[in-house]
This record gives sequence, C-alpha cells and structure tokens, in this order.
Amino acid sequence: MAILSVNCGSSSLKYQLYDWNAQKALAGGLIDRIGLENSNIAHKYAGQKIERKTGCADHKTAFHLVLDFLLKEAKLIGSLADIEGVGHRIVHGGVNFSASALIDDAVLEEIKANKELAPLHTPPNVTGIESARAAMPDTPQVAIFDTAFHQTMPEYAYTYALDYALAQKYKIRKYGFHGSSHRYVSERAAELLEHKKNSKIIILHVGNGSSLSAVKNGRCLDTSMGFTPLAGVIMGTRSGDIDPAVVQFLANKLNEPADRVLDRLNKESGMLGVSGFSDQRDILAGAGQGKGRCKLALQMQAYSMKKYIGSYLAALNGADALIFTAGIGENSPDFRRAVCENMEALGLELDDARNQESNGSERLISAPNSRIKIFVIPTNEEFIIARDVMELVSIR
Repeated sequence: MAILSVNCGSSSLKYQLYDWNAQKALAGGLIDRIGLENSNIAHKYAGQKIERKTGCADHKTAFHLVLDFLLKEAKLIGSLADIEGVGHRIVHGGVNFSASALIDDAVLEEIKANKELAPLHTPPNVTGIESARAAMPDTPQVAIFDTAFHQTMPEYAYTYALDYALAQKYKIRKYGFHGSSHRYVSERAAELLEHKKNSKIIILHVGNGSSLSAVKNGRCLDTSMGFTPLAGVIMGTRSGDIDPAVVQFLANKLNEPADRVLDRLNKESGMLGVSGFSDQRDILAGAGQGKGRCKLALQMQAYSMKKYIGSYLAALNGADALIFTAGIGENSPDFRRAVCENMEALGLELDDARNQESNGSERLISAPNSRIKIFVIPTNEEFIIARDVMELVSIR
C-alpha cells in the first residue's frame, strides 16, 4: 500500500511516499520558504538527495511539484492511482476531532471553520486537501489532527481560569499542537529508554513554530501551546506567551482592530519582531556578526525554553529524558547548548562533542553524569500520518 503523507506548514510542505507493506519510505522531501523568490526544494529517494532552488508561489504549486517529481523524475509511481491513500496533517481539530478522520465535505468544512484558531496553518492545510482531492478524486483522504495527542491532558492542565460558563460555552481551553511530532517522538523515546516503566519525558519540538510537552507513560500531561498555536515559547514569527492586555493596548495606540493586532502577534513578532529575521540560520549569522538584536533574540528564545523545562520538571516530579526534535532542535547545536547550559542543578548536562555531531540520526547527547538523558530524535510526523491512513483506509 503506497501512502502519501502531506504536511503543509505555514511556509513549507513536507511529504513522504511510504510503502506500508514493506514498512519503508520510498521518497520524502521538503519544500520550504514557500512564497519567497528562492524556495528550497529537497527530495530524498534511492539513497540520493536532490536539492534545488526555484520560485514556489504557494502550497498548491508545491503540492504539484511533489506529484511531478514522484511521477516524472523519480518515477516511483506509474500513475496517481498507485497512491491508495493520502494523509494530511491538520493543525487544529477544535472540539469535534479527538482522532484522525476520513475527509468528506463535512469534515473539510469543519476544518475550515477552525481557521481562526490556527490562522497561519489552516489555509495551507486546506489548500493541501483541496489540491489532493482535485488531483485524486477517488483516493481516500485522511485528516490527522495535531490536537489529538494532547487530549489526554488532565482538566486542571487544559482549563483556563476564565468565567467557567463562558469557557464551556465557547470551548475555550488549551488544545496543544504538533501532536503528530510529540506522539512519534514520545514513542521513540520510550524505545530508547527500553520501554522504561513510568517514563517521564520532556519534548522540545523547535522549528519556526515551537512547542514543548510533558509526557508521562506515553500520555501528554501538559504542553506549551494553548487555545491557538500563538501561546507558549518564543517562535519564528509568533510572540509566545504575552500579557493579553497588550492586545487592547496596541489596538488603542495604533487605532487597529484586535484582529490586526493578533495578526501582528502571529506573523510579525517572535524572533522576527526582535531581530528582524525569522529564519534561525539568519539570526545565528547576525549574532556571529555582532548584531545586538540577533543576540538578544537568541537569549530570549533559550530563556523561554528553560522556564518551560523547569515547570515541566516540577509537574512531572523529575524526568528520565529531554528530547530535541524538529528543524532547529535537530540541527542547531548552538541552540541546544543555549537551552541546556547552566541547568546542571536540574540534572541536565550536555556532552559537547556529542552535541556537535550532525549525522541526522537518533543520538544521545548528554554527558555520562547527566541525571536526565538528553537525546536528539528526528521527528517523523509523516510516519504517524501514514500509519493512521493505513488504519482508517483498511477499515473502510
């Protein structure tokens, strides 16, 4: 069974063509910087890595670039009919989706209705679905919701201290996101810990969007993102946690509606707002050139992570492992060092040599005397998507 996993992020599209019967990926890749003049395109298949730069105006264009590659260049499929199911990572399931679902018109409309809860991601999610349904109208499409993994949070963790009746009426609560990533990484961490009973794990999924989770015995106890992906730690363009009174203050000062201020917090804040850059590579380069705002942004980001780690150590009463994953978490030793330094009293100590390794594989990077093991585990949201597609398609 060939399954295509599609993961449309705010400015990227990750994909994987998975042979479920052989339990292996036939191809995978990433198109990022979508909407910019020089988008990065990377495909991996048959031991090869093909990289190029080209203009990619939107997610629909990116999706068709993937299909063209699979059909015409890699020739991994003879026709689109060879793909027996397509799985789409959907950021927000709202209150009506606590598990993956086959996509029909009603499900698609419900996804669209959640746009205001995830304004950066829902539009590209919908574009991915609509592009796939148009190209493969007879192929089952499955939505895999990022919020599902966090549904195990206890009520005291997901409830906001608002007027209780209003919160219940409008379903205002913490949902959490990046669930497919946290789910995959928590499963792999348990295996690396040799399925240690009563395992306690803290996961740092750090990319342009970032979230942390506290996972006990495979179940999410708490997570940093909230009602929307805007909450939590400082991110590429998102402010993270901020005094909510700032929204009204800026609305008054700028004579702008609240929607515009929230747009600023989602798209013009975070690392971009402080440093002028949203890409970690540009910020690191700027800091290396002595740019003060780039240095400040990096310090702020690491500090926000430390605070969440500390709170989750308290919530879990200690931890067996701290996991770095996603683009920045997997690929930036400088970021990992900044987060872990001066945390020895809490049981975290990096091995500098291991931390500098960049082989792209799962690896232990903590020092031998670190009480808490520190791992890099490359995330594989596409595998989780493919697995859920296989399960839902097989029971149709």
